[in-house]
Amino acid sequence: MIKKCLFPAAGYGTRFLPATKAIPKEMLPILTKPLLQYGVEEAESASLEHMVIVTGRGKRAIEDHFDISYELEHQIKGSSKEHYLTDIREMMGKCTFSYTRQTQMKGLGHAILCGEHIVGDEPFAVILADDLCDNEDGKSVLAQMTTLYEKYQCSIVAIEEVPQEDTNKYGVIAGEFIEDNLVRVNNMVEKPAPQDAPSNLAIIGRYILTPDIFEILKDTKPGKGGEIQITDALLEQAKQGKVLAYKFRGKRFDCGSVDGFVEATNYFYNK
Repeated sequence: MIKKCLFPAAGYGTRFLPATKAIPKEMLPILTKPLLQYGVEEAESASLEHMVIVTGRGKRAIEDHFDISYELEHQIKGSSKEHYLTDIREMMGKCTFSYTRQTQMKGLGHAILCGEHIVGDEPFAVILADDLCDNEDGKSVLAQMTTLYEKYQCSIVAIEEVPQEDTNKYGVIAGEFIEDNLVRVNNMVEKPAPQDAPSNLAIIGRYILTPDIFEILKDTKPGKGGEIQITDALLEQAKQGKVLAYKFRGKRFDCGSVDGFVEATNYFYNK
């Protein structure tokens, strides 16, 4: 039912300067694989076939990664190194990749809105590649969420419990549990101070959104940080009882921070 996954990938990655001066942060590798490839593989594991990547200036490496490199492939053809490209070749064969640019950095909500003309009038997923997720039982976070969407047919956000003192780093939800690990959302606040947070249930970088979100985003005024926040748009849907929050099974790494990036590297190396 859901076939498209949108990847906002236009940010500057300033926490990783100077590395991200010329390299997109989404292309930083955990071991030998870029963060964005992990995200695309997760989307494909949930049977999504069309990857919509919202890029910006200086992000051509993303397009090049999901393309054939004739000279490189010719050089390693028949050698012991050829197998290193097996996974990415298979991914390119299974998926379609479309690209559009976010010409101004006006927030996550604006980045999602930039993909409207490709996504069209259908539900879609969103993955933030610097939230790297892993699941030991083999069912990815996004695959868990698409199963829920088939039942509830509304927007869904992935959540996890965070320390109360960290709520100012996340969108935070409140609501009523309707199933184990599933909340019907009645309030959402973007990056609240710990004393103002409605809970310690924080939204992480996995969303399923219904297409009416685009019209809501067009009417959403800039919020926290002067940016168009997806949290504010989702709150409008939540007021109609149309947003669920799911406490996913799995482990998540904040690879937008140096500490989280190192933790993820060590985790996947040991695994």
